[in-house]
Amino acid sequence: MAQQLSALEPTSEQIAEQKIYKQMGVTDEEYGKICGFLGRQPNYTEIGVFSVMWSEHCSYKNSKPVLRKFPTTGPQVLMGPGEGAGIVDIGDNQAICFKIESHNHPSAVEPFQGAATGVGGIVRDIFSMGARPIALLNSLRFGKLDNDRVRYLFEHVVAGIASYGNCIGIPTVGGEVMFDESYEGNPLVNAMCVGLIDHDKIQKGVAKGVGNPVFYVGPATGRDGIHGATFASEELTAETEVMRSAVQVGDPFMEKLVMEACLDLINSGIVIGIQDMGAAGLTSSSSEMASKAGNGMELHLDRVPQRETNMTAYEMMLSESQERMLFVVLPENEAQAKAIFEKWGLVCSNVGSVTDDGKLRIIQHGEVVADMPVTALVDECPVYNKPSTVPAYYIENAKLDTNRYDEVVDLQGALEKVLASPTVASKEWIYNQYDHMVRTDTAVKPGSDAAVVLIRGTRKAIAMCTDCNGRYVYLDPEMGGRIAVAEAARNVVCSGAEPLAITDNLNFGSPEKPEIFWQLEKSADGISEACIKLNAPVIGGNVSLYNENAKGAIYPTPVIGMVGLVRDIDHITTQGFKSEGDTIILLGETKAELGGSEFQYVIHGVTEGRPPAIDLDVEASMQEALLGAIRKGWIASAHDLSEGGIAVALTESCVSGELGADVTISTALRNDIALFSESQSRVIISVKPERADQVSEWFAVKGVPHQTIGQVKGRHLTIRVNDTAVIQTAVEQLEKIWKDAIPCYMG
Repeated sequence: MAQQLSALEPTSEQIAEQKIYKQMGVTDEEYGKICGFLGRQPNYTEIGVFSVMWSEHCSYKNSKPVLRKFPTTGPQVLMGPGEGAGIVDIGDNQAICFKIESHNHPSAVEPFQGAATGVGGIVRDIFSMGARPIALLNSLRFGKLDNDRVRYLFEHVVAGIASYGNCIGIPTVGGEVMFDESYEGNPLVNAMCVGLIDHDKIQKGVAKGVGNPVFYVGPATGRDGIHGATFASEELTAETEVMRSAVQVGDPFMEKLVMEACLDLINSGIVIGIQDMGAAGLTSSSSEMASKAGNGMELHLDRVPQRETNMTAYEMMLSESQERMLFVVLPENEAQAKAIFEKWGLVCSNVGSVTDDGKLRIIQHGEVVADMPVTALVDECPVYNKPSTVPAYYIENAKLDTNRYDEVVDLQGALEKVLASPTVASKEWIYNQYDHMVRTDTAVKPGSDAAVVLIRGTRKAIAMCTDCNGRYVYLDPEMGGRIAVAEAARNVVCSGAEPLAITDNLNFGSPEKPEIFWQLEKSADGISEACIKLNAPVIGGNVSLYNENAKGAIYPTPVIGMVGLVRDIDHITTQGFKSEGDTIILLGETKAELGGSEFQYVIHGVTEGRPPAIDLDVEASMQEALLGAIRKGWIASAHDLSEGGIAVALTESCVSGELGADVTISTALRNDIALFSESQSRVIISVKPERADQVSEWFAVKGVPHQTIGQVKGRHLTIRVNDTAVIQTAVEQLEKIWKDAIPCYMG
């Protein structure tokens, strides 16, 4: 029957004559190159393998020229881009392994499984490096919540993330969510995982040693996820619903067993190379492992566990069935490897061997069904320098005065509206579904500037966050890219940590459109500048292009995942005010900058103009001074000013600390601008009153603009602008508005 099914596949001649390869995303020019590499026309399995390996998702063929801009090295970097995840040193022979990846298109079609398998995939990237996963984060984007389909996607994406993380026993400790029409029909679901590893346990996905056996471990291969990588490398269309077969199905309980068994295997010291079967499944893991070692690999598909009958070579090689791994050991260690997996109730199968001919050779039913050069699949993928054009909207926005609207007088009403915006509102409805305390190491739970996880047996901790404001990047990609990195670093610093490195997830529209490619280029410039200035290299990440809907591209959204080191747990700082009478100080300068702000969007119904400007030298000085003050033990609370400006930041510090505040802001700005401007490099801190003068002098010496604006007081928030009270309300009332916003939409 298997031979009969294979016979139904198009022949090499039919593939060429009918241009069937185009259905797989392969262009005429690329098909010609493939024929050149093979010296003949590819058969159906081979063109399928090439199509996924040359897809944007696997090859980065459209984004490689942009990615080369990023700084990727530093004294703290132990592993940069190129492996399953990046690794940074935290001292004492310990390191942190982390990465972020997208599962956008699958989540648009099957939100629960799309999100769940996104979590599963990123977890495998971490433990395949030899690291123990200790935390999960996410970054999500959806359309407006008054849309039924958007609510459905939102509800099921969150449920999928919660289900997988909770079942596998890894705490989901942080993240961020934004809601905007731009993402309608094409949600963004970016999952980040952070792991802990000893230096001597670091693994690579390499197939070394000619003749060494190659092993498959994990559940049997099925027909789910076929062409998932290709699916992720094209625009979503009205026909997307029929692509459900491209969405994988996850089993977190199986992944837990595979994770523990693989970590056990790695700790045994017998692993030569190991890699997860992520995008493109068996195809990518086998070809990439062989390529990194400069070798070839021979796979015998009849030995691959199969959960469905009569699977063709094409189906098996392109399946993205979840929770599967590939690893290499010496022949004499085969019995030990099998015993380890048997202990965990798993079967590992010898499915092939390392060869010296540089070929990926696939054998099924005793016949060679595919024979391809590994370098052609992995190293010689086409790379495109796409045309780039400045968009007309960008030029037009330069002419707009974002402060031209009449002054808003009812500032308390404006604050309440901004607090009720789902982007600003409390995310408790989301993170209460996550188990953020499993493993019992979570020191700062979701809801503060950054999550903090303790490192057992030490005084150290790790702070982590995800950040990006797509509106800023849309209005000015380079400035928006800088801000994304700076805000992530600011959040980490506000938590008492020194930024170490970033992982990025570049979510953009179609690179075939010159104005979209321009957004990608310019945002990469901004990210690079900020990473260099803030000493936070890029150690890995993901590119997700072709994120479009019927109205056009999503807002360009280069999500930044930042990790920082808390040297001593006494330095851990949170955003909530701590004690009555504490002095409140505003660090940084407030300017008339409403472009791309939440106030502009909620009150005036537009996103236009230019976003806030950021001076990276000012940002670096402020962060250095703030971290120094935290390490001296002077800072009671610290909170970054972002969406909603100082009015929202004060509210959040009050609500988090269950205390009120009485503040006076001295400014020459219009009242509404002063309260809701989103000027960068600003932080609200609170300090003991007896420390106030000392702290003020510290920041003065460091050249950081600051002003003492009030004190922590009672249970009301009172905000005066130039001695005129413009907001006077109970914190409890603001808290209710802030916390009820998302639940009101979700019922």
